[in-house]
Amino acid sequence: MNPRLWAALDTVRDPELDEPVTELGFVHSATLVEGHAEVRLRLPTYFCAPNFAYLMVADAHDAVTAVEGVTSVDIRLDDHFASEEINAGVAGQAGFEGTFPTEAIGELDELRLIFRRKAYLAGLDRLGTKLVQDGRTPAEIAGLTLGDVPESPVRSSLLRRRRDLDIDCGPDAPLLVDEKGVVIPAGEAALRLRFARAVRISIDGNAGLCRGLLQTRYSA
Repeated sequence: MNPRLWAALDTVRDPELDEPVTELGFVHSATLVEGHAEVRLRLPTYFCAPNFAYLMVADAHDAVTAVEGVTSVDIRLDDHFASEEINAGVAGQAGFEGTFPTEAIGELDELRLIFRRKAYLAGLDRLGTKLVQDGRTPAEIAGLTLGDVPESPVRSSLLRRRRDLDIDCGPDAPLLVDEKGVVIPAGEAALRLRFARAVRISIDGNAGLCRGLLQTRYSA
């Protein structure tokens, strides 16, 4: 694995699981020879959703293209029922509709937004759980600003997800806002945090399932 390509691919996330494709094991190889980058991706099953697959291949193409010294890029998804269409579409910058003209309904911006919002809620649960463990009640959490919360990995992760959704990340911004940036009142804090936990558990469960499927598929 080329370390510079690996670092670039580490910024590419599975849109549903909100984890880097590197950590999920989706990167089979990444080589860089005389400016030419070759990356091979693989997924847990032959029938993984083509819209998610397309997003990851397209994001990988953009990330690797931006690496200093890369002059040409060959990003390919292997062992997937739509590999040929996805690889050709990404290479030709055709967009999702151009890649699947008879099946696609619009581009993928709305889908990406849905999963960014889910990722935000999962991040909100992780930080909310830490604050509860530190002795805060949900109502107290509702009164906090971002500047009231000490630096930590879960805080940094939540800020990244807020930025993805253009939610205010200033120190005076309310901490407890929903996935659309609307402030959650103290009386609803406990309920909304429980909902965020349900979203996080679903995402983490799917990630665990995908890791197991990938290991089973390629362990032989």
